[in-house]
Amino acid sequence: MYKKSSLIALATLAALAVTDARAAVSADQAAQLKSSLTPMGAEKAGNAAGSIPAWSGGLTSAPAGYKGPGAHHVDPYAGEKPKFVITKANLDQYKGNLTPGQIALFNAYPDTYQMPVYETHRSGSAPQWIYDNIYKNATSAKLVEGGNGFSDAYGGVPFPIPQSGVEAVWNHIARYRGTYIVRRSSQAGVQRNGAYSLVTSQDEALFRFYDPKGSFEKLGNTMFYYMTFTTAPARLAGNGALVQETLDQVKEPRQAWGYNPGQRRVRRAPTLAYDTPIEDSDGLRTADDTDMYNGAPDRYDWTLVGKKEIYIPYNNYQITSPEVKYKDLLTPGHVNPKYTRYELHRVWVVDGKLKPGARHIYSRRTLYLDEDSWGAAVVDQYDGRGELWRVSLAYLKSFYEQPMVWTALDTFHDLQAHRYSIQWLDNEEPGTADFSQPAPDDSNFSPSALRRKASR
Repeated sequence: MYKKSSLIALATLAALAVTDARAAVSADQAAQLKSSLTPMGAEKAGNAAGSIPAWSGGLTSAPAGYKGPGAHHVDPYAGEKPKFVITKANLDQYKGNLTPGQIALFNAYPDTYQMPVYETHRSGSAPQWIYDNIYKNATSAKLVEGGNGFSDAYGGVPFPIPQSGVEAVWNHIARYRGTYIVRRSSQAGVQRNGAYSLVTSQDEALFRFYDPKGSFEKLGNTMFYYMTFTTAPARLAGNGALVQETLDQVKEPRQAWGYNPGQRRVRRAPTLAYDTPIEDSDGLRTADDTDMYNGAPDRYDWTLVGKKEIYIPYNNYQITSPEVKYKDLLTPGHVNPKYTRYELHRVWVVDGKLKPGARHIYSRRTLYLDEDSWGAAVVDQYDGRGELWRVSLAYLKSFYEQPMVWTALDTFHDLQAHRYSIQWLDNEEPGTADFSQPAPDDSNFSPSALRRKASR
């Protein structure tokens, strides 16, 4: 059921003239970010039923026992028990608050798939300088021609009061994930029988858009840099990759390079965009599936459907606990439900349909964006026949040391093959993502730097 405010927003949207470069909202509209809306653009009030509380600032400090940056997180809600568990047997009672993809997972795995539903905590938060930038962005940010990027925005979601589907998509793509991150984690493709092989890598990313001292003028067309080196298994160890992520990828496609230790050479990588399959995902993830959705949005017509209350993965600390081993977590069909946590949250529903003449293996994809962070929690993807094919889930949690909401794990389910791919496993690593290290300059993310680091 849509909220009244969502219907008002849709009515306003329908009255707007559709242009390639939408104007920013008015100062009066932006003022809502300091009254009825949160600094991120979410509804500050709770819902009428009381099952979603009002936002009161989110989670901004670590609980007792947290050892500091880079350490595994302590669960601030560890003492809570599920309010109820959704199963195939009681599914009809809760369908109104589930996505088609979530319902399909219950139907695909009727004996094992479950959703433990807990009390809702609106733990989403961000640093004050991010909030300040978002307030400015509301009245300054604009889409570039064709909606293939944006201009006149600073480190923060560019469109906190979105006027179109593509603006909401850009909020997801450009959401806050720290400035510089170092992380060691694994990914795996899990087969029908539960068998899997881990690929472990050491990653680092520099989000230039979120330089606290930066500006959009200095940003140019580069949003972030990403560098990764495979550390295991032995047959892949030493392989490296570098990505320079551009903003307008129609104007300037993302740049990518690969390093092969056998040849000791850095070579320009082929096109890494749209539906290019990701090799390490066992063919279960496309290039633009990563991070739930990324890259140029130009092949789809995006519609801002409105808001809906959905049970989404939220505050998932147990799923990445060092006490949970991969052999217990990675079960056939899906991750072990006993380690997952779902909460009822409002999400923006954004529907993308493939444009006539455009090519992609997905004819349609529907994004469900957490209103408190703009991160996609669920994405439903449809094949060329229009049938539901794949479902992506981001197990969100609050990185309270930043603070911010980001993913703990991402899973990508193929409903036809009954297999899934999983990213960001770090339970069996000494720690998790570290945001505390000093940010290097751009020269540390060049092809020559890739070779230099790979040769160490």
